[in-house]
Amino acid sequence: MKEFALNGKKREAVGKKASKMLRKEGMIPCNLYGENTVDGKPVAMAFMIPMSELRKVVYTPEVYVVNLSIDGEPHKAVIKELQFHPVTDAVLHADFYEVNETKPITIGIPVKLNGLAQGVRDGGKLNLSIRKINVTAPYPIIPEILDIDVTNLELGKSIKVGELSFEGLELATPAEVVVCSVKTTRASRSAAAAAQAAAE
Repeated sequence: MKEFALNGKKREAVGKKASKMLRKEGMIPCNLYGENTVDGKPVAMAFMIPMSELRKVVYTPEVYVVNLSIDGEPHKAVIKELQFHPVTDAVLHADFYEVNETKPITIGIPVKLNGLAQGVRDGGKLNLSIRKINVTAPYPIIPEILDIDVTNLELGKSIKVGELSFEGLELATPAEVVVCSVKTTRASRSAAAAAQAAAE
């Protein structure tokens, strides 16, 4: 996975009013969940990051491990959850989850379809149903993208998550979820009818 550096500052004031004030100043309230727990529940470190910096890892299809520096204190983390404004799509809040090289994490990784599907050669249309697949593994072995070969995918057929495997990764997206398929088109139906007529 690619890495990205972000600098943040701890925040003392929490709550809706304090968060609103921060956003007016161009800062985004964030929480970092790490190893620390109380009564078995994770304890969050409250901090803030300038929106101008955070947007570089939010508004992108890529997935990053973030090298957080909070008041000079280093933390390695991934973005676990984002809250967006329902109208403007602006980021309202971000939750980060601290990671290390051995602890497995679950994260969505972008899918890339490779090859020209047989069904497309026969006049069908390739349809990508999901853009990311959730995988579980320690972050150093998680790839930037998941390559899927569609060369042998025929007309009217699909590839489901359960048919895929990637070395060292456990797939957390349900097995029955369709990743991609080749849909029948008017052109492919015409070609099939012509082929059948010729055969007869």
